[in-house]
Amino acid sequence: MTVPILQARSLAKSFHAIGGDLPAVAQMSFSVSPGEFLCIVGPSGCGKTTLLQMLAGLSPPSAGDVLLDGKTLAEPQRDISVVFQKPNLMPWRTVLENVLLPMQIFGLPYRRAEEKARLMLDKVGLEQFVDAYPNALSGGMEQRVAIARALVQNPRILLLDEPFGSLDALTREKLNLELLKLWRDQNITAVMVTHNIREAALMADRVLVLSPRPASISAEIPVNLPRPRVEDIEYTKAFTDLTFTIRKEIRD
Repeated sequence: MTVPILQARSLAKSFHAIGGDLPAVAQMSFSVSPGEFLCIVGPSGCGKTTLLQMLAGLSPPSAGDVLLDGKTLAEPQRDISVVFQKPNLMPWRTVLENVLLPMQIFGLPYRRAEEKARLMLDKVGLEQFVDAYPNALSGGMEQRVAIARALVQNPRILLLDEPFGSLDALTREKLNLELLKLWRDQNITAVMVTHNIREAALMADRVLVLSPRPASISAEIPVNLPRPRVEDIEYTKAFTDLTFTIRKEIRD
């Protein structure tokens, strides 16, 4: 049996509010295997982002635990990188300087850090934009920078919070395929929150469907589509059937 790399164990979260606590995530338990690509879907406002923040060690749970390699996760770890809905690039830093940031925080020698940053920017197709500033980039290019920044420190786990939600459909489809290639080449574990059912079906090995707030797991759907995934797979009956199943579980 594969030992999980990441686990949620009876995980719950409530926020203090006037009139009493506001529950966001009900008790939730699940595991993520090494190398797995897990997608989490659910109705808008159900608590997906709150769940991801707890998995990242950015927000403490009200109850339960997040386990990394079987040990309680109490704070952010170098092994876990996060890509948020917005790229959150520093406008006064160039593309290269933005990607260098995490390695500077961890004190990696500059020459080695720059080498790794340039290599990662080459992998995301931005080798010609290393000296550009964020205001010169498109939305898709900004997210490529954010992904490069997240992957440059060689994390074992990549958490993604609807990273392509604000992009047009064609750009989103292209970045989905690029992300799948990076996930495969970097040999990492990925957990992605998305409200896009087709995106979840294209990316995932397994899909967790969350209930309306407070979020709990209402369905777990295995994805048996062949890898590597190609764009044309979206036109197959197996893909259409899968998206129908996911959509039905969300509605129910």
